[in-house]
Parts: sequence; C-alpha cells; structure tokens
Amino acid sequence: MKRSLSLLFPLALLALVAACSSSSSTDPGSSGSSGSSGSSGSSGSSGSSGSSGSSGSSGASGTTFSSEQKQGIATYYDYSGSGAVACGYGVTADTDIAAMNAPEYAASAVCGACFDVSGPKGKVTLRIVDLCPGCEKGHLDLSEQAFAKIADKVNGRVSITYQAVACDVKGAMSFEFKDGSSQYWTAIQVRNHRLPITKLEYKQNGTFTDMPRAEYNYFIDDMGVGVQPDGLTLRITAADGQVLEDKITDVQAGKVVPGAAQFK
Repeated sequence: MKRSLSLLFPLALLALVAACSSSSSTDPGSSGSSGSSGSSGSSGSSGSSGSSGSSGSSGASGTTFSSEQKQGIATYYDYSGSGAVACGYGVTADTDIAAMNAPEYAASAVCGACFDVSGPKGKVTLRIVDLCPGCEKGHLDLSEQAFAKIADKVNGRVSITYQAVACDVKGAMSFEFKDGSSQYWTAIQVRNHRLPITKLEYKQNGTFTDMPRAEYNYFIDDMGVGVQPDGLTLRITAADGQVLEDKITDVQAGKVVPGAAQFK
C-alpha cells in the first residue's frame, strides 16, 4: 500500500491521529507525522558516552504483555527507512517493519514492539515503527519488503495472523535525548528494547519522577530532570511488568546514549 511518510499492542492506552495519503491497494492508507528527529533506528546505536547500569527487579505493572494470536489483515507501503516515521526513529537499514493501526498504536505505546506476522506465503518477524491512522483495528501496514515475505505483492491486501513476541535485540537498551533537551526540559526515547515500554522515570533527590509519554514516542518532563552531577538514573518498566534501573551520563541533546540493562 502506498502512503506518504512522516511521523498491539493491546495495552489499553491512548490513540494517535495523523494525516494519510492515497493507497495502491484497497486499504485507506497510513502516514506517520513525526514530532521529532531521530538519530538512529529502533535497534538503537551507541552514543557518544558510556554508562554504568544495573538490572532491577521485576515489578508490578498496570499492563500485561500478551502474546495472544490475533486475526487481521495486511497491506504494504513504500517504506524507505530514511524518512520520518511516527515513532520518531531515524534512518535504519531494517525493512522488516510495519505501521500499526491507530487503536493498537495507542499513542505510541506499541512503538518498538515486535510481532510474528503470518500470511498465505510465509511468516515474518517485524518491528512497529510507524502509524497507519486510516487503518482499522487488526490492520497492519507492512513495508513492501516485509509484505513480500508473507504474500505476493500483487494481492495487495491479505488475511494474516499476528502475535506479539520479544524482539531479538542485541545488547543493552539505549536512550536518545531529543534535540533541545537540557536540565530544564528533557525528552528521552528508549531504544533497542526487547519488550514494549510502558513507563519511564528518572531519579532526583532520592525520588523517582514519572515522565509522561508523548504521541511521537518520547518521554518528556517539561521542567527537566535538573542537574545530575553523578549521572542520570532511569527506571524503565516493560509491558510484562519487568522493571529495570539504568544509570547513564547527564543530558546530551541530540545524542543516543548507551545503557547497560536489558529486559529478559
């Protein structure tokens, strides 16, 4: 399915709306509008400085990671990997990706999540990086390359099953500070995570503070994280309830900073 680029998880969060363009199949089309510029793909890249992290303990979460197999439909669009996507990720060579329908996109909660998608021709494991605002629940808009692995492209629109799985990532999570971030206004995107992220907090004066999530997949504190002379301690919660703590260097606007922790 053709669409213009710009900017599941059943996590019961919010819905995001963006503009869409024409399609090459019978599906209504999808387009992401990115509110940010990313410096690496969803697999994450190393930053300019290191970190010392520690794994945390599993904790409670209001959202349950579900691997339930669902019935749906798939179409495809012209994904280049070099344009803006709704999840805010930057250039990536990985084309096994998809745009999620608005109900399951849930205001970016599904960004970075992985799914096994099976069609009439085969199966592909892909990552959600974009939004399909015109797609109904159960509709995934795949890259042309990913679609070709499950069906003949001439079909355009096919029935599928899709199931959430842990992403096969290497190494620890990383954290991108959005351009303009500082101690007075801070926006952080979590990358290279095995499971969807439901919550991000930072530690200041011995207390963790929640960072609300924006629809373009950054966790933001409008007052900033403040001065962190000993490094910034983050607490990350995954959709299955796992909780990890990681300590990275202080705010570095526009940089991707490597962490040292990863979910099981």
